[in-house]
Amino acid sequence: MKLVAIIFARGGSKGIKNKNILKFKKTTLLGNSIEQAMKIKNIDKIFVSSDNKKILKEARKYKTVDTILRPKYLAKDNSAEIYAWRHAILYINNYFKIFPQFIVSIPTTCPLRRISDIEKCINKAIKKKLDYVFTVIKSMRNPFFNMILKKEKKIKVLGDFLKQSQSKIYRRQDAPNCYDLTTACYVFNPSYVLQNMDLLKGKVDFVEIPRERGIDIDEPFDYKMVELMVKK
Repeated sequence: MKLVAIIFARGGSKGIKNKNILKFKKTTLLGNSIEQAMKIKNIDKIFVSSDNKKILKEARKYKTVDTILRPKYLAKDNSAEIYAWRHAILYINNYFKIFPQFIVSIPTTCPLRRISDIEKCINKAIKKKLDYVFTVIKSMRNPFFNMILKKEKKIKVLGDFLKQSQSKIYRRQDAPNCYDLTTACYVFNPSYVLQNMDLLKGKVDFVEIPRERGIDIDEPFDYKMVELMVKK
């Protein structure tokens, strides 16, 4: 079985400049993802996909890593990541003659995840023969209890607008479990990604991780929070 890790890291981050190569521990956010991938025994090959020369240069510091130059049109703010995934799948198939059973995406922006979190996603995908596995954290807000929406000058609990609740929910414990997506890890079958735009359409499951390991770095505040937690 071929298991390939790809780290997708575009250059144009508006929230934080050069976000993917910010310092993290003794390396960078990119280096952290690479080093985590290197510690997973089942991963046969590691790639970094980017449109940015600085990011690709940082990736090449690791001799075990191959780089993929991503076209600029696949690295815009409004570019759906699935197109970068498809580009990488076709690239490694054409140039490396590799078509893996699963691809593991290890984003740079969730550096507090553990290697065991990634391995749980991999193991679940293999054992259940899934098309797509991703990570989540338990949501702090619940649309059926304490999230509101204003529509046509009316303010209601979001669950009332969704009309999925048969009766009013007055306690958080009675509300359905809800989760936030986090970028700790994605594992997917490349054939499935090439054939489907809706990633939740097939055989899909998730791995729940603790909130503190699922912090996504989108803004300077998130980066400061991660730095603080590393120090602690």
